[in-house]
Amino acid sequence: MKKDIQLFKMGLIEIHKLQPWVLPVTIFEAIFKSIAPFINIYMSARIIDELLGTRNVDSIIFLVVITISLNFLIHLLSTGLGHLRLLLRNIMGQNQDMRMNEKIINMDYQHVENPEVHLLRTKIQEAENVNGGGIYGLLIYFGELVKGIIVASTSIALIMEMFKNKANISGYFSFIDSSFFNIIFICSLAIGTIWNMKLRENSERKFFSSLGEVIKYNRIFRYYCELLEDYNVGKGVRLYDQKSLFNKGFDNLYDGFTGILNRIISTNIKYGAANGFISSILSSLVYVFVGLKAIVGSITIGNVVKYTGSINQLMSGSSMILLSIVALKTNNQYLQLYLDFLNIEGEKYKGTLPVEKRNDDEYEIEFRNVSFKYPRTDNYVLKNISMKLNIGERLAIVGMNGSGKTTFIKLLCRLYDPDEGEILLNGIDIKKYDYDEYLSLFSIVFQDFKLFSFSLGQNVSASVDYDEDRVKDILAKAGLEERLTNMPKGVQTSLYKDFDEEGVEISGGEAQKIALARALYRDAPIIILDEPTAALDPIAEFEIYSKFNEIVGTKTAFYISHRLSSCRFCDEIAVFHEGRIIQKEIMMSWSRTRMENITSYGTPKLNIIRKKQYRYRRKIRILDYNRIMKRVKMTI
Repeated sequence: MKKDIQLFKMGLIEIHKLQPWVLPVTIFEAIFKSIAPFINIYMSARIIDELLGTRNVDSIIFLVVITISLNFLIHLLSTGLGHLRLLLRNIMGQNQDMRMNEKIINMDYQHVENPEVHLLRTKIQEAENVNGGGIYGLLIYFGELVKGIIVASTSIALIMEMFKNKANISGYFSFIDSSFFNIIFICSLAIGTIWNMKLRENSERKFFSSLGEVIKYNRIFRYYCELLEDYNVGKGVRLYDQKSLFNKGFDNLYDGFTGILNRIISTNIKYGAANGFISSILSSLVYVFVGLKAIVGSITIGNVVKYTGSINQLMSGSSMILLSIVALKTNNQYLQLYLDFLNIEGEKYKGTLPVEKRNDDEYEIEFRNVSFKYPRTDNYVLKNISMKLNIGERLAIVGMNGSGKTTFIKLLCRLYDPDEGEILLNGIDIKKYDYDEYLSLFSIVFQDFKLFSFSLGQNVSASVDYDEDRVKDILAKAGLEERLTNMPKGVQTSLYKDFDEEGVEISGGEAQKIALARALYRDAPIIILDEPTAALDPIAEFEIYSKFNEIVGTKTAFYISHRLSSCRFCDEIAVFHEGRIIQKEIMMSWSRTRMENITSYGTPKLNIIRKKQYRYRRKIRILDYNRIMKRVKMTI
């Protein structure tokens, strides 16, 4: 109970953060909706007594006008507050989505890749979609709880008058006006109400339990629907005749949904019949009790309406309170998921040391005895990696799938921190650098890059605002100049048709060129290409690497590839196997003194020397390439 109350408080605090006005509006709406029935109950009793009493027309008209006016006013207020609550609830939902998205953006990448975190968010979304659980559920059930408390309290206040009135009667009928008779009625009513509420509580618990199973099936159903909505899946469905696979999956889902639905229906029939029977007995008991009180003269005929209505409202309010408490307690499991997601804390030390801003891009990177294994695993992905790379050098990383190539880059970019050893930038552990400043050193194209349904310019610049001329120049260097001329709006053309009917569909090779252009646009001193040309043909791949090698200039570059053709542009080749560097070859010697001598010339002279040097380096590399590739292949 203590934990449930604590979760309840934390949930209300979270609702207030998401939308401060939604809770007060919910409370006031519950108040007006709760008192609405009592206006008719109370005023009807007054009108009936006036009709059976003095029959004063002016008094009757006054009471009728008051009744109509109060009903109109309460209806107007409750309806207006209801619409306002829905509006504020939608705003709260949007703020909640933004809060969760912001949490994902800011959390450490190791949590983003964690399947348990993905499953946690999926459960949160499914709980909200299926039964309005979590924050939505808390708001709804809190409003019902407030309404039930007000209804029950108002009913008790009106009913108490009935037990204070005493009639001057004697004989057999005096028993009806005795305290003992009242106690018997109250006990009978309490026992029946508690029994009825217990049945409804069991019914609600089983219903919520069934909804938990629906969440599982609904998640699978959504996965199937997302597959069918993706037109790229259509090729495989037809070529491999996968229709039966999908049909079988939908049949299993249908059987599962049907089984759950049948259980819910049978539960509702079973408990609904029992609730109806007990409610009928209690209602009859109320009318008999109040009718006997009226017969002996303890209450007026008008008060018969007031007391029977109030007692029925009391039973309804009591049930509402209990069911709201049960619903809130059940909803806490979904609320806990949401709070657990928000409470995922970053474990990475962000550092405070600013990265030195160097005009010459003089950065030296060193891996020193680095070992790493992914969280909740026992096997090392990388083991005792030691490597040093100086500015201007090109490193090719090759190896079979699962050899640790991409993990090596993730550690370099501090998406993960090593379990053992350290990574140094200019002799300083990268953990000590300011995290955002350190990331700004890298332009990266991962093999699972993502383009968005925004404009081409925004995809290249990774920003809302960008330099159009620079974007065009970068796209031309990446080999997309001809494709750009065919786009209807140039760099402002939307990619894909999700948000714009005039958007263009691009091929896999074009997508990779845009991703390369994005890396070039950032103009960072260190460039990393993780299998960037997998969708390109060999000729296009060679052209991309050639152009990219020229554009990179004196920057440091990492090339991760399965194709050894990329190695001809590199100074060194590192062969990864089972998390270790099993071989490292130097394509050609490129001394630091030679580099320093070149950078001492003026800019025009430097460009000429660089071109000559590039031709020289390429000749040496082509000669070394065939010799080194034989060693690499033998090692692999």
